[in-house]
Amino acid sequence: MLVLSGIGIVVFGFLLRANPLLVVAAAALVTGLAAGLHPLAVLAVLGRAFNENRYVSLVFLPLPVIGLLERHGLQERARMLIGRLRNATAGRLLLAYLLMRQAFASVGLTAIGGHAQMVRPLIAPMAEAAAERAGPATAAARARIRAFAASADNVGAFFGEDIFVAVSSILLIKGFLGESGIAVQPLDLSLWAIPTALLALAIHGARLLLLDRRPASPTKVGES
Repeated sequence: MLVLSGIGIVVFGFLLRANPLLVVAAAALVTGLAAGLHPLAVLAVLGRAFNENRYVSLVFLPLPVIGLLERHGLQERARMLIGRLRNATAGRLLLAYLLMRQAFASVGLTAIGGHAQMVRPLIAPMAEAAAERAGPATAAARARIRAFAASADNVGAFFGEDIFVAVSSILLIKGFLGESGIAVQPLDLSLWAIPTALLALAIHGARLLLLDRRPASPTKVGES
């Protein structure tokens, strides 16, 4: 039962809002000692676990970088850039991003894009700036533009990645069909994903272009 004392340390440490790293390290040390391990052996286990899973933490590294860029005016610069393009509209900009997202995902580059990396700091502010050429947008209009920006990323990545033969979703489909007695090759699944991706591009692209027909600024009194 003493081996389970590490769980109590984790619960108690989190209740006290202590440093999570210190809490986990203390719990691991107490658990290892209770199991009869030498302190150096416990340290070796912790080091090996960190070394084997160090790449997991890499996905969190862009977040503070993006936060610093936003603090120093990344969104403002994005708005200024889109303001210089006379023919740019919110729908056209989001359609271009949808095309880019789906094209990169179809060759396996799913990491190029994403809500945290692209949509929130760049794509959404640029689309809002394009929609505000006629005047400040309402809160509902800004929320609608942000929602369409997020949907462009989702649709592009979801339907584009299935074209890439080595993606995990293709292997999942192949495994499921194989368990049901249906023999199919990953390349065939990728080829049949192309029409679906093109239809998704056409349907959602049309929805993005129709976004330009909905006014973002409030209608002034006396205007028809």
